[in-house]
Amino acid sequence: MPADLTLVNLNLLFMRYGEQIERERHVPLGCLYLTAALESADFTVDFRDYQLSEADDPFDVETFLAFLADPAPVIGLSCMANLLPFTLWAAQALKERYPDRKIILGGVGTKAVEDKVLKRFPWVDVIARGEGEQTGPELMRALNGGNLANVQGISYRQNGSIVHNPDRPRIRDLDAIGFPAFQKIDLARYQGYGMMTSRGCPYPCTFCSVVPVWNYESHSRSPENIVKEMALLHREAGVNMFLFQDEFFVSGKQQVLAFCRALERSGLEVEWKAFGRVNLTDEEMMRAMAEAGCLELRFGIESGSDRVLKQIRKGFTAAESLKLIPKAVSIFPRVDAFYVWGFPFESMEDFNQSLFQMVSFRMLGARILPSLLSLLPQTEIYEQWGRNGRLEFCPYLLPEFVLTGHEIVRGSNVELPERHRQCFDLITANPDIFPGFYHFDLATNVLPKLELLQRFGFYLRPELVAESNTESCGAHSPRVE
Repeated sequence: MPADLTLVNLNLLFMRYGEQIERERHVPLGCLYLTAALESADFTVDFRDYQLSEADDPFDVETFLAFLADPAPVIGLSCMANLLPFTLWAAQALKERYPDRKIILGGVGTKAVEDKVLKRFPWVDVIARGEGEQTGPELMRALNGGNLANVQGISYRQNGSIVHNPDRPRIRDLDAIGFPAFQKIDLARYQGYGMMTSRGCPYPCTFCSVVPVWNYESHSRSPENIVKEMALLHREAGVNMFLFQDEFFVSGKQQVLAFCRALERSGLEVEWKAFGRVNLTDEEMMRAMAEAGCLELRFGIESGSDRVLKQIRKGFTAAESLKLIPKAVSIFPRVDAFYVWGFPFESMEDFNQSLFQMVSFRMLGARILPSLLSLLPQTEIYEQWGRNGRLEFCPYLLPEFVLTGHEIVRGSNVELPERHRQCFDLITANPDIFPGFYHFDLATNVLPKLELLQRFGFYLRPELVAESNTESCGAHSPRVE
């Protein structure tokens, strides 16, 4: 039976090991949730995961077109912000080859720039906003003879104008959604098995690009529902290690303890990793998590400066981090501490306080993961500083072009293959759509801080890259594994 929709995952994860950049395949949860909802509504989905392309250069358009040969009448492309330039460029080639197909963009990549994308890139027909489990089936019915005006959570063109239908209300009962369509993929081909125990976070961190996607609203699955999915993956694919990818796994002490008890009652002998939050985690909770199989807890520390923490509205102090992380290190085999640097208001004194904390936690045994601030358009910090700030092009988010050392902020001067130049030209022509590739005041805000991070071993110096086989946790390091 011909498919009604070709759904494509364009979220690619790259990790750097010394001078080598390697792709790691992670189960594409968002697309599989959508696939399950569409097939439950009697639509046939041709799901294709671009992570599985074996091509040496995934950013070659001909490679992409070969992967998308003979698509269904409707093509859905899902991407994050880092791959949005390539997705738009590839979508143009797709439309030229298949002019009768409808091209739908989904995922978080277009958040806050839907209007601009539709105005400047006419080959995109519809942008789906927010959760897709209800929007997807309604949109497919509208494209097959219905009325787009009746579909909440989409943006599109009508009679030469851009139309943004009202947002769709959030799904509150996550247990009712159903599990992702794991039957659509070969689980053995993936290195990472993520799960979502909740959607959204209520904390108003000004730099966070994830929270606005969920409209600062959080809902959680029941512990029993989470364990049921773990049991399914363990039984069907032998999965023994799970990563809870949501930012708000530690939504409350009782919620976490209830999950630990449910997992222990199930008898599953599995291990897992999760994200914590400094002001919501205590020793009793961590010991219960460790006893229930948690091997790794990750914290978004962000800064060692109380002035910065207050300005980004993180919700805790540096002293709270200093109290909690040593306890976590004593309980879990691995503790990750994420930091963000390069805030436009971050003085060198602020940065040095972060650097001192990073060194201290590293000496205790924590893994330190610093990331250069990304000014994505949905964030409050971009609204405050990005529109009129001293922003300069810095293409570190394009994984194939990630360089270490000072070249990381001088990427626009790097000689690029002609087949990639179009992506860079797209970014430089549309800085208001792709501000995540730009940074605030490189000469005085970024380079001096980068030099200190290199000096203390958090980034490899350029001359050491070829000699190193260890992982470099750089500005491109993602918050998921």
